[in-house]
Amino acid sequence: MEINVERIIGRPAGEVTPFFFEVVNNPVWQSGMKSCEWLTDPPVRVGSTYRQEAEFRGKPVLSTFEVTELTANRMRIESIESTFPIQVTRIVEPIDDVSCRVSAHISGRPGGVMRILTFVGARIAKRSIEADYDRLVSHFEDSDAG
Repeated sequence: MEINVERIIGRPAGEVTPFFFEVVNNPVWQSGMKSCEWLTDPPVRVGSTYRQEAEFRGKPVLSTFEVTELTANRMRIESIESTFPIQVTRIVEPIDDVSCRVSAHISGRPGGVMRILTFVGARIAKRSIEADYDRLVSHFEDSDAG
């Protein structure tokens, strides 16, 4: 499963990046996300880990992730324990002083019985992720968030 998503947010990259890269904010804009908590002390760096509890199609998805790359505008995380192994790269690129592009590349290979549902599950996941990124845009543009 490979999913790419991109959105333009009418806020500066310096305002969006800290929120977008702070995984404890994931439940604010990602449907099905129940909780995210860091397992390592700040600051966030390569090697930092966090645990998240999510739900996909009514099934719990418990995962532990590790930050494998972190720069000023790019964060890559990989599951190290999960019922659904996944890798996510998040990128924020300034467009101008008042807007930025956020993008993500998500890849994963479900195991066990979930493997049978890969095609159907990928279509459902793509729609869900697209809606999540629409919520991320709304979070910034429809409120005083930041």
